[in-house]
Order: sequence, then structure tokens, then C-alpha cells
Amino acid sequence: MKMQLAALAALSAFALSPAAHAATTWNTLTGEAPIVVAHRGASGYLPEETLGSYELAIKMGADYIEPDVQMTKDGHLVAMHDTTLNRTTNVATLFAPRNGRYNVGDFTLAEIKQLTVKPTGALSQPDSTYPGFTPTMPDPYKVPTLDEVLGFLKNYNTANGTSVGIYPEAKAPFDSVKEQKIITSLKDNGFTTAADKVILQSFAYQSVANLTDLLDMNDMEAEVAQLGSVRLKNGVYGVNGSDGFWSLDQIASVATGVGVSYTGITEDFIKAAHNLGLKVHAYTFRPLKEDEAFAMIQPMLDWGLDGFFTDYTDLGRTVVDANAPAPVPLPAAAPLLLAGIGGLALLRRRRKAA
Repeated sequence: MKMQLAALAALSAFALSPAAHAATTWNTLTGEAPIVVAHRGASGYLPEETLGSYELAIKMGADYIEPDVQMTKDGHLVAMHDTTLNRTTNVATLFAPRNGRYNVGDFTLAEIKQLTVKPTGALSQPDSTYPGFTPTMPDPYKVPTLDEVLGFLKNYNTANGTSVGIYPEAKAPFDSVKEQKIITSLKDNGFTTAADKVILQSFAYQSVANLTDLLDMNDMEAEVAQLGSVRLKNGVYGVNGSDGFWSLDQIASVATGVGVSYTGITEDFIKAAHNLGLKVHAYTFRPLKEDEAFAMIQPMLDWGLDGFFTDYTDLGRTVVDANAPAPVPLPAAAPLLLAGIGGLALLRRRRKAA
């Protein structure tokens, strides 16, 4: 299995290289390939929001990794989706509830660092293993800080010649202190230019606007996305965020894109967003098999979807690579490697319909 994962990693890295995609044209806003965002890492297989999970997702071909950002009692930023610790960690075995709950904000970083993140994905194993994969860092399934996630990504990209980006979410509600800390963490870790491939996101429009302002104030370059669900109100497309309905026009004044639930996306919505210069990213695809991945994702790629979040990076990568408008050159040994990992689907190429 180690040979299989190594082959997959090698092919994923090649598929992501600039030379491999240079000659292709896509039905996206920019004409570039849709991005595959590792939702909380390879969260379908390994404990979510952990360095081990992010590393596996990168090896499977993620274009971006996504950490959700919560703040501890003593003001540190950690990668954690929930506002509470009990769903994804063993906190109940180590600590009693505080104020009747296990809120992240009621625990210090030192306390949270004692916890271990549990696997919760549909295809995960109870012992937090994945066939053929061994994380390169110690304690891969502890709760990482945002600084640790950024440091890991920077070191990985440097060591492997990759350019995987990061897509942090400032969890709603609006919190100017937390958002300033996110910007400071990015700046301190050297993620300041467009080449560093940062996309910031929030369900709160006020946070989106604030993050955009903070980027300008710090002379930093990054994309910013408004999260929510698609809504057509009085004939106007927009997004329902955590703090109300916002038209695409309003969003375009403070953001570069929208991240919306795939259940409400239509071709007309994508066209309306593109007409305003907004990218459209869909969340969250959780197919358990390859045929399910094609059934869920393919129609939206045909409409011009610019990217999507998935718990299963490998399945999402397969769909995108199978849609390359022109054949992507592979190493001479690729057919043998693909046959060995049952990845012949990666050789399937679909030309775009006229």
C-alpha cells in the first residue's frame, strides 16, 4: 500500500504542476481548473482539522487545505470547526464540563493541547490510520494552532516544490479581535501575497468586509469569500449568510467570491456571479464512491463551478482531472502506476461539450 500511496502522490503532484495545466481551458471565471479544497483536511478518512489529515489531503491532490478558526480562553487561534470540543476530541475523558458545556473558549491552549482528535469521517478507521500513509510529524492528531497549520504548509510546499494554498474560515459571529489575529498569523508566517494562495472566508458579511479592510490595511493580497446558501430574492441572486441576505452586488463590493451550499447552486446563479467577477465555490461534497463523486460534482463543473470543498480529496481530484479539456501529459510510467492503484479512471478524459 505504501507504493500505491507514493504513486498517487507523485501523480497528484504532477497533475498540479503549472506545465501540466498550462494548455487547458476551463469553463470557470478565470479559465483555470476548478480548485479542490480539502474540507478540514482529508476529514473523511482521518481526524479532521489535524496536521496528519491536512498532509494526507495534500498527498491526494488538494489545491487548498481548509482550517476553521476558533479562539481559546487565553486568546490563541486553533483549527477547530465546532464551538465545542466534545464531538471531535476526547475532552470528556480528561475534563469536566464548564458552564455545562465543552466550549473551545472556556479552555486554555495548554488544556486543549492535551486532547486527541478522534476520527469521525464515514470512511475513517477507529485507530486513525489510512492504508500506506504515515504522517511525518509527531502527534499528528492533536489540535493544531493556526500558526502550526501555516508553518506545516509553508514547510511542506518548500520541501516538495508544491504550491498548495490555504482557505481559513473565520467562524461566525463577527469577531474583530479574532479576525485581526488571523491576519497577524498569516502575516507572521509569510502568507502575504497572491502567490501564497490564501482565501479567507466567513458566513458573516460583516466579517468578510472587515477581513478585506484588514488585508488592505496590512498591504496583503488574498481572496475573500462570502459563505452561505443561494437565494433568489425579488429576482435578485444573493447569499443568505449568518447575518442576513446579501445580494451578489453587495458581496462583489467586499469579496472576490462566494462559497455556497451545493444544494442550491444553479447554472444561472454561477453565471450571475461570474458576470460580477465573483468566483463560485460549492460546499460540501461527501461522496463515498467514484460514481457518486461524478454524479454530484460533474453537473456543476459543466456549469462553470470554480471550485469545491470535499471530505474526500482523492475522489474530488479524480473528477476534476477527468474533465481536463485537453489531455494532460503524464509520465511514461503512469499507466503502470495507475493500473497498480486501480486508478484507471484518471486516464478518462472528457472533452467539454460545445
